Amino acid sequence: MSRLYSQIPIALFAGAILAIMIKLNAGLANISSPLEASWIAHGLGAVTALGLLSLFSYKPKTDSKKLTKHAPWFTYLGGLPGAFTVILAGITVNSPLGLAGSLALALLGQVLFSLIVDYFGLFGSFKKTLGVNDIKVIGLILTGCLFIIFARVL
Repeated sequence: MSRLYSQIPIALFAGAILAIMIKLNAGLANISSPLEASWIAHGLGAVTALGLLSLFSYKPKTDSKKLTKHAPWFTYLGGLPGAFTVILAGITVNSPLGLAGSLALALLGQVLFSLIVDYFGLFGSFKKTLGVNDIKVIGLILTGCLFIIFARVL
């Protein structure tokens, strides 16, 4: 249980970094285009990842024969949603939704899709049933999204 609590600050920091990334990419999309911003962001991300990989190269301590197992094909597609995230956020952040509204609705989309993945057991995950609490959570997040978006109008 203490490991769970130690991961909470990391997850919060990741969320803050995500908000910064979306805002910076949206600013770039505002002066160029959402597609160009995505290319620049992912190109810089690839260079950064290669640099970090060279600095912190991972050397497994296990037998190399055990490492011949291949990842499922869909695990290599992680960059595709990232590219669309940059493109779509570049459009929505530069709209009346703004950063807060875009992130709130993105959170709702993440929760809804993760519940679908859990329910159907997609991408190799364990199947989980949806409960009443899941519906309550969706309702609360949706209510929060509406407050964030429409509170600026009032």
